[in-house]
Amino acid sequence: MIAQTTITPRYQLHIPVSIRKAVGLTRHGRTVIRADGNKIIIEPVKESAILMLAGSLKGKKPTKKINIDKIRDYIDYSRA
Repeated sequence: MIAQTTITPRYQLHIPVSIRKAVGLTRHGRTVIRADGNKIIIEPVKESAILMLAGSLKGKKPTKKINIDKIRDYIDYSRA
């Protein structure tokens, strides 16, 4: 497949939709780029399964807000 694109003055490159679909670039993110003779090869990075889980779990929300001025009232000093 052949497609034309332009390199910006900052050396940024737009990858046409037809090429992205053919290669499997489905979203923005990291890629691997390498030179092979006169060719530039761009490949999607295979992310590990653990990295795919980033941000998927939400923490437990506090049940009630604590007044910062009275924080010492909430500390259990008996365990010290």
